Amino acid sequence: MSSFKIFDIAGSGMNAQNLRMNLVASNLANVDAVSSSTDATYRARQPVFQAVLDQANSRNPAVGVRMAGVVESEAPLVREYAPQHALADADGYIYRPNVNVVEEMANMISASRAYQNNVEVVNATRQMLSATINLGR
Repeated sequence: MSSFKIFDIAGSGMNAQNLRMNLVASNLANVDAVSSSTDATYRARQPVFQAVLDQANSRNPAVGVRMAGVVESEAPLVREYAPQHALADADGYIYRPNVNVVEEMANMISASRAYQNNVEVVNATRQMLSATINLGR
């Protein structure tokens, strides 16, 4: 594998983790949203990643990762009885998102660490290439 291919792979990993962090931020920003119906209520979103493969290169087929899509959580929404709330439905209920703050914080830490690991791969590769170039001097 070319040493320069490592930059592409690590870069795609950093991009994927950046997109993951954006979804976590969106989920956390909407944790206190309130709605009057289940259809209008925000649902937690999670990324779906996919390995990108190079079919022409059977020795080293991996070339990175990409976000294949976003799925909404199937967890039940939080139904809360609040008849005085302005958005209460006819039965007096409001609906809150199915965002689990603890889970989102764990996702944020995981995405941050994965991003940092990819940065370290890029830096280590850059240092090794620099040392290799300096061998010829």
